Amino acid sequence: MGMNRRRFGAHCSLWLAAVPMMAALPARGETKRKVILVVGDSISAEYGLRRDSGWVALLGKKIAQEKPAFEVVNASVSGDTTSGGVSRLPALLEQHKPAIVIIELGGNDALRGLPLATTKANIEAMTRAAKAAGAKVMLIGMQVPPNYGARYNEELAALYYDVAKAEGAALVAFFFKGIADIPIASSLFQADRIHPNEKAQPLLLQNAWVGLAPLLK
Repeated sequence: MGMNRRRFGAHCSLWLAAVPMMAALPARGETKRKVILVVGDSISAEYGLRRDSGWVALLGKKIAQEKPAFEVVNASVSGDTTSGGVSRLPALLEQHKPAIVIIELGGNDALRGLPLATTKANIEAMTRAAKAAGAKVMLIGMQVPPNYGARYNEELAALYYDVAKAEGAALVAFFFKGIADIPIASSLFQADRIHPNEKAQPLLLQNAWVGLAPLLK
């Protein structure tokens, strides 16, 4: 009987020692949501819009309803360029460990007249960094106002296509489809004729969703 008590006590001690470890485990069925990280400029940072009315906020609501295994993190900064994106991305990847990275940058590069070769190299670098961190990548192609010339916009569009093809990234070739290419385009832009207004945000979401949906499967 004495031997049995000692064995029982030893077993109890082992079981009690394991309790804190068991308590630290997540509850059955509980999983951490995968992050969709949006790295963009003012188009994605709700410039000139009411809070939570921009396309990224709308995406977050759609994801919560239709793809609850994911969540959206908006790391967009108004005025950002692709060089800024290259600088910011490593810390964002480390902090959020995203499953998907959406890159919406390049418009400010074009508006500032920065070399397209530099823009392409930066987008390529961001795409490769995100892939190396284990994330899928979606590029959002940007364009500038028509007064920059058709040839310039063609070269800008080709830049995104070339990087997406070379790196196996998803691509939304023309983010402003249905917004900038309609007869009454002015009704969907803010006074600066650069930033889509609140009425245009669901259309931006619709364009983004076409490229994003396959990555969520």
